[in-house]
Amino acid sequence: MANDAINVNPPNGAVQHITSHGSDWLWAVFAIMTVSDIIVFFWQFRLPRGQRVFHQLAMFILTTAAIAYFAMASDLGFTPVATEFGHMGYAAGTARQLWYVRYIDWVITTPSLLLTLVLASGLPLSDIIALCYFDIVMIVTGLVGGLVPSVYKWGFYAFGCAALFYIWWVLAGPARSSAGVIGPKFQSAFTLSAAILSFLWLLYPIAWGLADGGNVISPDSEMVFYGVLDVLAKPVFTFIHLWKLSSLDLTLLQLSSGKFTTSAGVYDREKHAASAVTATTAGAGAAAPTKTGGLFARRGQRDAEPRMSEQTAVNA
Repeated sequence: MANDAINVNPPNGAVQHITSHGSDWLWAVFAIMTVSDIIVFFWQFRLPRGQRVFHQLAMFILTTAAIAYFAMASDLGFTPVATEFGHMGYAAGTARQLWYVRYIDWVITTPSLLLTLVLASGLPLSDIIALCYFDIVMIVTGLVGGLVPSVYKWGFYAFGCAALFYIWWVLAGPARSSAGVIGPKFQSAFTLSAAILSFLWLLYPIAWGLADGGNVISPDSEMVFYGVLDVLAKPVFTFIHLWKLSSLDLTLLQLSSGKFTTSAGVYDREKHAASAVTATTAGAGAAAPTKTGGLFARRGQRDAEPRMSEQTAVNA
């Protein structure tokens, strides 16, 4: 079936725009994001409830990216912006597509990517909040700069690069040191994942300078550049990072959540039965140590040993 997206959704107002070849490439990236999302979606059910945070973050990333690439492949989610420079036979001031849907994608997916890293490092909450804030600054300044047709766009570009440098500093310094406190395996896994993501993010400002900033490459080439980066920084990075985490005992991070809805329903019975259960088990001797499992174990600590409220409900 022929790709008719450009004809159905014409690039009104934009002289420099993607062609059907660029749209074909975007559909291919959409397919990669969607298939990866489906894999992670079913993968999470192999994990105990309450210990799926990294897979759920991966789903946020891949679902958002799939929707964004569906929009771009359909030639939707852009606005025409006058270029500062003339290239490829076009004069300065020619209207070129700027894809705001890409920045909406990034404002959701890039903080999620950072969270998949720093939640496995033990970084303090205040540092995580600051890291996500400057990540959003980086994305918003990129969007505002792309919308500016004059030389002032490079001021916003400078702000975005400064925010990126802060992110690199946190990943290379405080976050890596924090992971080392948990253990050398955590530090090794974090260092590899952070190095991959940091290198890929180095290339995004280059792509911006060649496309939205300098108008050096065509819209189709822009889509290829960003598409390759997004595939590497999202599905490929996600699977590498989840694979590295699978070898760690992530119960040390204490990220498992309690089953509040279960415990709330039997709170009163649990409170009154607590003394009876304690008396019954007091003479039974020391309990055998509970085997802890990593995030990727078939059953986690909370699933392997029912809580007192659940056991009371069963016995009742």
